Amino acid sequence: MTHEETKQKLIDAGKILEMEGQADFTRGHVSVRVPDDPSLFFMKPHSIGFEEITMENILTIDLDGKVVAGTARRHSEVYIHSEIFRVRPDVQSIIHSHPPYAVALSASGRPMRALSQPSSLFYEALPVYTDTIDLIRSTAMGEGVAKALGPHRAVLLKNHGVVAAGSNIEECVGVALMLETAAMIQMIAEAAGPTAPEFPREQILALQYNLTRPDQFDVNFDYLRRKALRRR
Repeated sequence: MTHEETKQKLIDAGKILEMEGQADFTRGHVSVRVPDDPSLFFMKPHSIGFEEITMENILTIDLDGKVVAGTARRHSEVYIHSEIFRVRPDVQSIIHSHPPYAVALSASGRPMRALSQPSSLFYEALPVYTDTIDLIRSTAMGEGVAKALGPHRAVLLKNHGVVAAGSNIEECVGVALMLETAAMIQMIAEAAGPTAPEFPREQILALQYNLTRPDQFDVNFDYLRRKALRRR
């Protein structure tokens, strides 16, 4: 994939994230590794919404969080991205956002439960970063988030937001959106009263496998991109 094609997917991801309710003013951010140099990544700049990413304002950043190309302002929470990319060579894209149901779940102190199909992605695999409610504005704090994430697809930042990671942009967007849907269903179900027993572990893990095939993320991303284009 060329640099321009990768940047276009970053732009498309931003429009999808805004459309699907992941925006919190201009505070969220999304990144993807530069295709031919894993020590660099493209990232949304500061002070714009997800849907305002353009070819001209995308930044190129190194693993120390320094801007190496681009003139826009850099997000102060760049260290979420740089430190995860540093320790997770399998991760090619990262999203940080503040979706309300996932934030509410993080504040509840309760684990993600298998109360819906999307929740199967995070079954026994949704850690929580609890060091601070503050912005992740230092290398050390970014290291803490990366450590909390571990080998998983997502981590909740307690009372703050979420971080999603994927092997490509398609997976990363899918993980972020499915996490919010799973959190929403759980919060609604638990608020309504006691829930019915969950399905057996082996069924949940089988569903997790089926929902996380690469073609599933590709199909969903392509649909959401078409949906975003129709809104213009």
